[in-house]
Amino acid sequence: MASAEADQLVERLFEAALGLGEVHMVYVGDRLGLYRALAERGAPATAGELAAATGTNERYVREWLEQQAVTGILEVDGPDGEAEPEARQYSLPAEHAEVLLDADSPRFMSAFLRMMVGIVRPLPSVLESFRSGGGVPYANYDADFLEGQGDANRVQFVNFLGQDWLPAIPEVDARLRADPPARVADIACGVGWSTIAIARAYPAVHVDGFDLDEESIRLARENLIRSGVDERVRFDARDAADLEAEKFDLVTVFEAVHDMSRPVDVLRSLRRILANGGRVLIADERAADRFAAPGDELERIFYVWSVLHCLPVGMAEQPSAGTGTLMRPSTLCTYAREAGFATVDELQIENDFWRFYLLAP
Repeated sequence: MASAEADQLVERLFEAALGLGEVHMVYVGDRLGLYRALAERGAPATAGELAAATGTNERYVREWLEQQAVTGILEVDGPDGEAEPEARQYSLPAEHAEVLLDADSPRFMSAFLRMMVGIVRPLPSVLESFRSGGGVPYANYDADFLEGQGDANRVQFVNFLGQDWLPAIPEVDARLRADPPARVADIACGVGWSTIAIARAYPAVHVDGFDLDEESIRLARENLIRSGVDERVRFDARDAADLEAEKFDLVTVFEAVHDMSRPVDVLRSLRRILANGGRVLIADERAADRFAAPGDELERIFYVWSVLHCLPVGMAEQPSAGTGTLMRPSTLCTYAREAGFATVDELQIENDFWRFYLLAP
């Protein structure tokens, strides 16, 4: 029995290693524009033609194309040696193009995989944090993680934020449509897609996006260009604790409370900036109600994120609550109560990754 269990683990880890390799192969095609060039060509291409179109080396491109055909992402004419390697023609099926290239599609995965490549870059610093009890500043995660996370979350915001999530909260939806125009603060806005999505969904509101990360705010301002809502949206690299002179009808925090070193202090600051009748909307990971082992696939990926990113980021500033990605609903409720909120309601909004909470003072 023990031998059979060992063999099962060997097989599982081999499959995991294979998946890891395929993630990186998709990353190559994404970052070098190989998928995009194949799609825009509209016809099968040889390695030489694709290399010429993307300014890359033909021999490397041929190896990548063969790998992509072997793994079934690309289609190839002459896969059994009927054509010489240089003459083989490769194409990207339309169904796969949606997953790899359509940034507005709920099926879009390239950004998610880019984030997963970037999340391991600071691994030596994470190992040192294990030894020291310190953390890894958010700024130590490079563009692959920053942009990948932003674009992966963008899929949610573009498709669901203004169409499903906010309309599912009648009192919030009504205030955002009423006069005088509502003010919204989007805390930890990242690269700004949530901020922009709120402004697009509600044509009268004014939305301020705040984030401590200067690079995120720079990218958010770039994303605001040609968004059509630039007159009603602004981005600032500011701490929520610095906003006490301002009042907002809605404060949103998407996928960020579990990263905060001092979440109770932040939530207390957010309560103070609410206008009369204002609410705080929090979306955070759909962690199970309690720890259980073994866990499902969602818990497994959440723990990967927690060990490699969320816990180290939260521990970078001390003292720290050390929450990590797996913020159970009871933990969020405890934080909110300690911050002075009178009610904490878990909203019945369907989502594969996030839970939604509405806080009222």
